[in-house]
Amino acid sequence: MKLTPQRYFELVPQTVDMTIRSELYHTNEFNFAVAVILSAQATDKKVNEVTPELFRVAPTADKMLALGIDGLKEHIRVISFFNNKAKNIIALASTLVDENITDTFPEKYHNRDALMQLPGIGQKTANVVCNVLWGAPNIGVDTHVFRNAHRYGWVDDTDNTPEKVEAKLLEKIPRKYHPIVNHVMVLHGRYVCKALRPECEKCPVAKWCPAKK
Repeated sequence: MKLTPQRYFELVPQTVDMTIRSELYHTNEFNFAVAVILSAQATDKKVNEVTPELFRVAPTADKMLALGIDGLKEHIRVISFFNNKAKNIIALASTLVDENITDTFPEKYHNRDALMQLPGIGQKTANVVCNVLWGAPNIGVDTHVFRNAHRYGWVDDTDNTPEKVEAKLLEKIPRKYHPIVNHVMVLHGRYVCKALRPECEKCPVAKWCPAKK
């Protein structure tokens, strides 16, 4: 018997906290987007070390813009690729301020394509923002999702980019589970189905998993 997406999403959600939509610290929609940008190729834990103080000083787009690139860098320099991320975040803040947006995205941005027109927001970031903030059935393919989709045999070696993995998962996973895919796979991958030492004894689907051995 195989570990099918149907079986996975019937059983694994019971092992994660479904009241949590993201472990990234944030206080509003704007700074959640900033946190997601910072989390690219960085852990949520590392991002959460810097964002409470950053968002105390600059919680909104206008205050982030006033902080400036150099001021922002001082807060995020422990994050990987902080120079480029600072540039993108300030460009995002500038664009939003020009539209008189401070902390909440208007409805016109409540979809992936519109968000991706904003500076610093690529497909993965847009997927996560739409899924967490507005419940959109998008799948943000981060390290955990990418790794475990391959581990379970839901995708193959030709699916070698986040975009290809997302397309395959949307095709294979029943539609009713699409809104929770990112949340469940991230938390399960972070705390149970880990990269190096998966805790199979805790996993409700281990007996079907092709990678258990």
